[in-house]
Amino acid sequence: MRLILVSTFCLLLAPATQAATLVGVARIPSDATDQMGETLGGFGSGMALVPGSWQRHGTHYSGKVTMLPDRGWNTEGTTDYHGRLQNFRLTLAPYYGASPGPEQGVTLAYSGSVLLKDSVGQPLTGLDPSTVRPAERGFPDLPIGPNRHVSFDSEGVVLPGDGTSWISDEYGPYIYHFAAGGRMIGAIRPPDAFIPMRLTGETLHQSFSAASPPTGESYKMGEPISGRQNNQGFEGLAINPAHTRLFAILQSAAVQDTDPDKLKATRRYTRMVEYDITPAQPKLVHEYVVALPVYDDGAVAAQSELLAIDDHRFLLLCRDSGGGFVGKRDASQFRRVELLDIAGASDIAGTPRDAVNGSVAPKGVLDPSLTPARLSDFLDMNDNTQLARFGLHNGAPNDTHDLYEKWEGMALAPVGDPAAPDDYFLFTASDNDFITQHGMMLGKPYSDASGKNVDSLVLAWRVTLPNQ
Repeated sequence: MRLILVSTFCLLLAPATQAATLVGVARIPSDATDQMGETLGGFGSGMALVPGSWQRHGTHYSGKVTMLPDRGWNTEGTTDYHGRLQNFRLTLAPYYGASPGPEQGVTLAYSGSVLLKDSVGQPLTGLDPSTVRPAERGFPDLPIGPNRHVSFDSEGVVLPGDGTSWISDEYGPYIYHFAAGGRMIGAIRPPDAFIPMRLTGETLHQSFSAASPPTGESYKMGEPISGRQNNQGFEGLAINPAHTRLFAILQSAAVQDTDPDKLKATRRYTRMVEYDITPAQPKLVHEYVVALPVYDDGAVAAQSELLAIDDHRFLLLCRDSGGGFVGKRDASQFRRVELLDIAGASDIAGTPRDAVNGSVAPKGVLDPSLTPARLSDFLDMNDNTQLARFGLHNGAPNDTHDLYEKWEGMALAPVGDPAAPDDYFLFTASDNDFITQHGMMLGKPYSDASGKNVDSLVLAWRVTLPNQ
């Protein structure tokens, strides 16, 4: 096990109010390992501040964060990576200086892992689902891989404060509930409109495959004809401040709400579900349409993370794909945190739109009878003026200081400034896809074909949340 301490402490007092200011950066090397001896990668897929852990120490802060890797190293095919949570101790010494300097201000110290298991104690797998485990013992049908273990591509994590964790995944798309020790104690299956369905001959059936073959194998399954798109499941998961409601959102529109011939250009109208988790069996209480941002003459920015401010307002991290370090382009064109408000949006829960092939936007055009949730700009993560203060940038040169494509984790912590009571620190985390030249997984070393080492970054922003 390797402990990682990454930071230089440097502090200047902040002015009483600010818009969005980058105040700290931490970097975790791509070849860092966890207590299981495997590459400590991908953990920016989800992020949650441990309730009750955040403390202010004069001009410094500390807390504990739980972070979530996804399905393991999969740039060359899916693997039998065992799902887990990664825990860190976080400290923050906000830097407000204008002068360019090194990465500083945030420290992340790895403090251990929790291996996640199914209800009978078997580890979860990152392998692409090949079949289904029939519903039993209070659990719904579950996607399983060729090794008969539950397939798990985890993307969002929230902590309700009772020692358990809720985790959303892309394969289902499902929301799983885990006990403190990591054993699965519940699973939420969303409405049929979310479940991926494929045709075999004339038979329509659920098929949880994301068309992501295991390493060394090859198959082409295409997209489902209804339900979540491949690798576009519950990318965002949030919990309200009272810890009574869960919110999950598809990364982009369900297949039946797109034009299959223009999938990426018509995937704007995604869906968000709200569950009451106070009963023993969580209950779907609301469902909304969310209109994702559009940039560059019609391109849709899919969402990567959801964070609740209160019962109706959220932060939603939306971005393009393929831009940044190791990407197809040097620069990202769109990487922003948006303010999402569901107040006044149409509620479609329990309507025919929740059935297989039930649509809210045929061919990607929103039904005019529906009112989507409102989005407004909040934070531009590609702000090179802010990034340059810590030696980072968006765009050329395509080096390790060029932000990597995937930013998928968020957490909020109060500043505790009486002069600015609405100010918070917003932490954003990157998912490095386990890309390294010195990797270790499943007891074997690996080297990513890119030839690159992609470190994991956590950025700390000081932001002002709008009043209700």
